[in-house]
Amino acid sequence: MHDFLLTPETIQLRDDVRAFIRTIPRQLVLDMDADKVQFPTEFLREAGRLGLMGCRYPKALGGRDMDWVAASAVIEEVGALGYIFACVFGVGAELVCDAIVQHGTPEQCERYVKPLLRGDIFAAECLTEPRGGSDFFGTSTTAIDKGDHFLLSGQKRFIVGGTAADYFLVYARTNPDAPAHQGITAFIVDRAPGVTTDYVYGLMGCRGGGASRVVFRDVKVPKENVIGQLHGGVAVFNTMMVPERLGTAAMTIGAARPALDLATDYTQKRKAFGKTIQEFQGVSFQIAEAAMLLDASRAMVHMTSLAVDTGQPSGTVRRLVSETKKFVTESCQKVAHNSMQVMGGIGYTNVYPIERTVRDLRLASIWTGTNEVMASITATEWYKENKAARAKVRDPEPDAAEAGAVEEKVYE
Repeated sequence: MHDFLLTPETIQLRDDVRAFIRTIPRQLVLDMDADKVQFPTEFLREAGRLGLMGCRYPKALGGRDMDWVAASAVIEEVGALGYIFACVFGVGAELVCDAIVQHGTPEQCERYVKPLLRGDIFAAECLTEPRGGSDFFGTSTTAIDKGDHFLLSGQKRFIVGGTAADYFLVYARTNPDAPAHQGITAFIVDRAPGVTTDYVYGLMGCRGGGASRVVFRDVKVPKENVIGQLHGGVAVFNTMMVPERLGTAAMTIGAARPALDLATDYTQKRKAFGKTIQEFQGVSFQIAEAAMLLDASRAMVHMTSLAVDTGQPSGTVRRLVSETKKFVTESCQKVAHNSMQVMGGIGYTNVYPIERTVRDLRLASIWTGTNEVMASITATEWYKENKAARAKVRDPEPDAAEAGAVEEKVYE
């Protein structure tokens, strides 16, 4: 994030995160990628101790009363350490906590938000199921009302932080007879008897984040652990899409940035045909394209963060978040591609970490909603907005020489 876009307070927070990231041992990064470490517990504990998590939330809960612009700057810096670090950082502090702060009770905030932001406990968000990823409302997990509690049964998968979480944000069907959007409830589910997790996935990248299958077998969930309204899970889900997708965009910029830095440095040192390879347009133009894409990505994240912070209409925010997630993740994958390409064969080895970046960023266009879903949302909201907006601006259709040729304007 460019400094001239940020307040002094945000710059200081970002610099604090940068300082923290520089303290992380190299071996932890390597061990996570090698699946020797399943979850970076100490990393999150220290981030909490330093007060770096959940900067958007009230100070009374352990946050800093800041905004999405600040949060995006923080998440980018965490992503620069490695994509998976930003994933685990964001899941608890930007996703699960957000659901509780926005929709939960003061008691829930006290019990679940404050200790998480201190780094004392960890959380995971449970959305995807074996039978449904993008089809979220087709969930088959159920919660049956038993009077003073619900009995939760079902299975979730690809749950980042699942192995280490002390509690889970879980969506389950509570009214099987209602339409899908009206019969789902969000719950806080403590790790308790009936909750099992297995670290089972051989991931291409983003290893070490505790991505697991989480199974719930007749788990007793107290009534006071409902988030928001009974059967009102859609309201929680809709607000979660902002931190999920905007956060993904910000962290992807951070993860792609070191690849471009490495490639920029390498192309100024590597010589071929008697000169440094940066002097060849085939190389320097790829670096220029990558720099342009990172700048454009930051601009989109900043604009969308401002849209959220200033309370723009929900349809506008929904569109901006969706198109930002799609544009930024695909752009940053291109940044990583270009960075590897100009380095040649050495970029394809583990002598440099670019190969890990390429593997990690492949996840970006899949998780938190595939980019195909993002395109669908963007199109839907754009048609709605455009129809209303055109009534306020000049109509361009008559500004053609043959605009009056109505017999040529055939629509059916």
